[in-house]
Amino acid sequence: MRNLRGGLAASAFLFLAVSVPAQTTDPLAVGRQMLAEDNPGELWIEKGKTLFYEKRGPRGVSLEQCDFGRGPGKLEGASTQLPRYFPDTDKVQDLESRLVSCMVQLQGFKREDVIRRAISPGGSSGSDMEALALYITSRSNGMKINVSLNHQKEREMYKAGEYLFFRRSGQTDFACVQCHGDANKRIRLQDLIHMTTKQGVQEVVSTWPAYRGAHYVVRTMQWRLYDCFWQMRLPELAYASDVSIALTTYLQYQGNGAVTRVPGFKR
Repeated sequence: MRNLRGGLAASAFLFLAVSVPAQTTDPLAVGRQMLAEDNPGELWIEKGKTLFYEKRGPRGVSLEQCDFGRGPGKLEGASTQLPRYFPDTDKVQDLESRLVSCMVQLQGFKREDVIRRAISPGGSSGSDMEALALYITSRSNGMKINVSLNHQKEREMYKAGEYLFFRRSGQTDFACVQCHGDANKRIRLQDLIHMTTKQGVQEVVSTWPAYRGAHYVVRTMQWRLYDCFWQMRLPELAYASDVSIALTTYLQYQGNGAVTRVPGFKR
């Protein structure tokens, strides 16, 4: 799984950066806002809605009996409380790992097939998982994130995610906090959000899944973490692994109170 970088989206940002008035203090932010107002990611919402209600898989059933924490088929507000502990799997699951479970248990898909296709190639029409994750999350737009740590396994996941966020590891001795622990950092045109502040982490967790301009597809939080691991030269992060869910639990809990607004728009 390798990603396309650069391309027309980067050129668009450069054009916008030189076209805005001189008095603008942050021309890149202006460019992002202009692009976000006509977000292509909206198209993935309709695709996800169709996939959710379509009878699919070897068993020919829809996902309407999938329980994301608020009861079978109840999507409003569900993503705001994820990750959470699910008794039927005896695991803490985020949205994507929960979708994998439902697609396997309800629809009869093979787990390895679902995971293999979960992250689409850049420039493609996107994957079913990306569309489903965006549709389900969009049903919580305008609602505040409210992740709890009431169950022991939720607390354990949170502590593991906190440890991973600050732990330096790998051949480059790198940690998440080295990019996201201070204000006003940037890699090329990409702002690095200060995620040890409440405002910073809320900005992140409230806007994924997001349309990635450089890839021309919607990306999810599982992809975002995968790509961060790749950039830090760490071992490949397995999709829907405990490591990914631990980091997501830590970040989502830290971002409690943020208002969901998807799809986001990223460079």
